Amino acid sequence: MADELTLYTNPMSRGQIARWMVHETGLPHGVVVLDYGTTMKAPDYLAINPMGKVPAIVHNGQVVTECAAICAYLADAVPERELAPPPADRGDYYRWLLFAAGPLEQAVITRALGMEVPEDKEAMAGFGSYDRAVAALESWLKDHDYVAAGRFTAADVYVGAQVIWGTQFGTLPKLPAFEGYAARLLEREAYRSAKAIDDALIAEMRAAAPA
Repeated sequence: MADELTLYTNPMSRGQIARWMVHETGLPHGVVVLDYGTTMKAPDYLAINPMGKVPAIVHNGQVVTECAAICAYLADAVPERELAPPPADRGDYYRWLLFAAGPLEQAVITRALGMEVPEDKEAMAGFGSYDRAVAALESWLKDHDYVAAGRFTAADVYVGAQVIWGTQFGTLPKLPAFEGYAARLLEREAYRSAKAIDDALIAEMRAAAPA
């Protein structure tokens, strides 16, 4: 029996990350596009994700939410694609995947909301400071083409999405290490095919929106 995979998403969301990861796996899948405030908050979807947000996947009856978890789960679901390093070599893989999902995203969102952590309260914040979080990732990418195993892995989907989006929209500085890393990822066929679908859906939504 073929694997059954369904992606729940909205093109104007972090669902773009999950779609990219799904395309990296090559798995056949269905897609359900949900609307904010309506189908995303409907009882049938809340039964999948009580947070009422996307993305989520259901794979062979298993529900997975949160983009970093989706990336890690799907990498393990298709070992033949080698989207995760061997278990004994996953230190950097888990480190940077969860760094991007935790300290980096917290730092970026905090800055975007116009909030700064007082210096004497940095120990209470998981990211310390925005500058420190950015510098940590920059220092790694200066010396590594990819975040783990010397090659592309599922961690690069999540970390890469943060860097691509951040450098394009100004939430991350356009540092050479970030721009070089983003350029490598933008050439991936799975990224391009997933992005084309989401861009087309966004165009349709905007065209259908009331003037």
